[in-house]
Amino acid sequence: MIITIGGLAGSGTTTASKILSKKLGIPYLSAGDIFRQMAAENDMDILEFSKFAEGNDEIDLEIDRRQAQIAEKSENLIAEGRLSAHFVEANLKIWFVAPLSVRIERICQRENKPADLVKKEIITRGKSEAKRYREVHGIDIGNMEIYDIVINSHSFQPESIADIIVKVIEVISCQQ
Repeated sequence: MIITIGGLAGSGTTTASKILSKKLGIPYLSAGDIFRQMAAENDMDILEFSKFAEGNDEIDLEIDRRQAQIAEKSENLIAEGRLSAHFVEANLKIWFVAPLSVRIERICQRENKPADLVKKEIITRGKSEAKRYREVHGIDIGNMEIYDIVINSHSFQPESIADIIVKVIEVISCQQ
């Protein structure tokens, strides 16, 4: 089974994807890890690389290509990333939402940064990404039509989110 999990920064996609990967015993692949790896390869932090990517469509296209190619060769995979559902042929496409305040708090804890800085970064990054997605791919990141399920990750603990997804997979398996 190929599963995509997407959501904005701080929505909990990475945490839930890792838990789900362990529960299902299938590999996990993060577009964010690919993006961070490419930023490091270019000696830039995430914000610098995000701005750089605005003027270089090849960055986004390469991330999408890498993830799609790996998924094509996989029988079972969790592909985690904001645009994964648009480029990975998947049996189940999931999107996470969470209030901005919750996403800011999560990133503050994860990166040990002050809330005002994280808020500025998350808004700047979100605008930058939305602009690139629209210009490079013609994708409106706010359009949820492509997703099979949308989960408010603020309403559930990560373990419970993974359990919900496992139940959805069981229902899908019974329908096939």
